[in-house]
Amino acid sequence: MAMTSLINDTRYSTKNLHLGQILYAIKNPLNFFNEAREYGDILPFRLGWTPVLVLNNPKYIEEVFCHQNRVFMRKGHFLRNNSKLLLGNGLFLSEGQFYHHQRKLAQPAFHRQMIASYGEVMVAETNRVIATWQDGQERDVYQEFVGITMSIVAKCMLDTELDAVAASKVTAALDATMNRLVKRRNALFLVPNWLPTPSHLRFCRAVKQLDEIIYDIIHQRYTSKQDRGSFLDLLLYAQQKKDNNITLQQLRDEIINIFLAGHETTAIALAWISFLLSQNPLVEAKLIEELRAVLNGRNPTVADLPQLRYTEAIALEALRLYPPVWFSERVALENTEIAGYPVPKGTWVYASQWSVHRNPDFFPDPEKFHPNRWEDGLAKRLPLGAYFPFSLGGRTCIGKDFGMMELVLLIATIFQNFQLKLVPGYSVEILPSLTLRPKHGMKMLLTRR
Repeated sequence: MAMTSLINDTRYSTKNLHLGQILYAIKNPLNFFNEAREYGDILPFRLGWTPVLVLNNPKYIEEVFCHQNRVFMRKGHFLRNNSKLLLGNGLFLSEGQFYHHQRKLAQPAFHRQMIASYGEVMVAETNRVIATWQDGQERDVYQEFVGITMSIVAKCMLDTELDAVAASKVTAALDATMNRLVKRRNALFLVPNWLPTPSHLRFCRAVKQLDEIIYDIIHQRYTSKQDRGSFLDLLLYAQQKKDNNITLQQLRDEIINIFLAGHETTAIALAWISFLLSQNPLVEAKLIEELRAVLNGRNPTVADLPQLRYTEAIALEALRLYPPVWFSERVALENTEIAGYPVPKGTWVYASQWSVHRNPDFFPDPEKFHPNRWEDGLAKRLPLGAYFPFSLGGRTCIGKDFGMMELVLLIATIFQNFQLKLVPGYSVEILPSLTLRPKHGMKMLLTRR
């Protein structure tokens, strides 16, 4: 069932979605946003008393996320209510002056010079994991990538190492959160958070176990009295300087935010890159040609990044087709307009990277995996709102440069050592929750090169 007869010809629709359309949007959110694009630059409708806008025009997306970012705030009602127990008031959910203060505090850990120093850790952790891979073996590479990226974030941002038990608890907490978000998004009637349902109790237990790990990391750093300039050290230094915003609870919130966001999205991107390369042998062959020409079998370094142009193009194209963060939401804090459309206070505004990245006006043959499209400076020619896998404006991901460098170095390290082919008959499904995960993982057959 599609969204036929969703809106009328007026500039601002007062039509409510009927039950069938709501169920369709819940069960098929990616199709919903794709079909919303067919209705034009802005799709207006109502959910009960709440006006909703879906933005499809890059200029309008830029207007909301960049030029009116003080009017449209990231107060995602659903996301905030259902993930605050885990994420607290860290960078992901915080707003206003508090958000800007926390971001400024964390920024030194993401300066280009600091990021460049992380390259060796990224390659070393990848090599450590793929050293356990065997020729002809089948593995869920998504889980392998989760392990790699989790170790990288722990070492680079927290200057610590996670053992297998701690890593499994982190994964359990993240899985519990994602499952909770999916279940509550798919429910027509939300059970109050204070009711002790089995799923809510599982979620609370997972968060408690994760908290134990985080507080242990904080305690160890307190007692060691060592400052290596990591993200955690920056927070501890601010606390010692009597920054009232950095309580023990806030330390915990910021660490969890950077830790979870810093590994989950990269692992997802690598899983989809592996899938796309397994389905596009000519692209893979060109990648291997570049890796042999630039690296000739040695480990990649940060100094190699300018020469790994096609490798970077593969990452950019995969982020276009399968953006780990696949939608963004805002709410209007006051009455305003977008290109003449009246936007009342309280309007929910959505933009989906999944659908906007498939706009044929900017990406010919949008469903095709075509890394070559990025080789002639496309990224600089695109409107800001046409391609935003790391969001845009004041909420651009603080780890954007870190994430892109990590993707290129990990692609180079993994694929010059192994070919990854989807296990025959294995079904790949998309799970659009908070992120765009492969629903059943990504089981691949490993072949050593």
